[in-house]
Amino acid sequence: MQTLFSTAGVHPRDSFKRWRDMLFDLGANLDQQRLDDGPFDGKMEATRIGSVAMHRVSQGAQRSEATGEMLRNSTNEGMVVVMLQLAGAATTDQDGRNSAQRPGDFVVIDQRPVVMTTRAGSTTLSLQLPRERLENVLGSTRLYTALTVGSDLASATLVSTFFRELIRVQHKLPPAAAARMASAGTDLIVASIAERLAREIPRPLHGTVVVQRAKAYVETHLGDMTLDPPQLAAAVGVSLRRLQELFHGHGQHISDWIWQRRLETAAQRLTDPGHAHLPIGTLAYGCGFASQAHFARRFKAQYGMTPSAYRAASLFRAS
Repeated sequence: MQTLFSTAGVHPRDSFKRWRDMLFDLGANLDQQRLDDGPFDGKMEATRIGSVAMHRVSQGAQRSEATGEMLRNSTNEGMVVVMLQLAGAATTDQDGRNSAQRPGDFVVIDQRPVVMTTRAGSTTLSLQLPRERLENVLGSTRLYTALTVGSDLASATLVSTFFRELIRVQHKLPPAAAARMASAGTDLIVASIAERLAREIPRPLHGTVVVQRAKAYVETHLGDMTLDPPQLAAAVGVSLRRLQELFHGHGQHISDWIWQRRLETAAQRLTDPGHAHLPIGTLAYGCGFASQAHFARRFKAQYGMTPSAYRAASLFRAS
């Protein structure tokens, strides 16, 4: 990662002011206050892997607040921030929910008023993700902002390990592979939030959360040709009949949703230069289709052209 700023070498009496000025220059419009009288140390590093901007921030004890007025002219509208706690401790207060984060935990913060505190020695990794990517599966971010996704969940441990390792090896990855890995990491985050939501949720929302968990499972198992409604129901811990009722309540059928996501993912990969070397059949199998003929038939019914014509048209537009 590239170091954007460090208080190393800055006189202690000026370090916090320089830190605040640096954050403001980078577009982080925050009201910041010290929480202790000791020397303030801060360091910010940054990188981008695929479409995901990442910042690793080590800082002293402070309180940071973003008000509605401060966020009004934000250039990050449409994005959320996932804060992964690497060291030390922090707290987050947003949308009426207050939570604490320890190493290995992560939390989602949206572009709404928020208060965050860090203790001395805190290090976090922040990931900027499209809000739509989360809400398409999990529903409104208001359901899970400032909700700690704890390291006691195996999926949260996978998120932490995955992104640490991804940063470590990013220089070895060609751009297309890096983009795919960042996308896979985002899917892990979505699946982990879905698992966390299922733990503590008001009963009136339980059906919605089951559907969200089912959709998150579909996203991470699209390539499994055996994935069907009974398997999906078993994976989320409800009967097939109950899962069908919940999907019907959202105006959807389970099988239709699975095939829709397979087709949409296939269409996305057909337009991705990083997948241009893959034969159509290989791409189809990777999206869960049992045969190239079956894929071509369903794809043409959905998009009005064959997969090869769709890919050629996309590459022509990009050239």
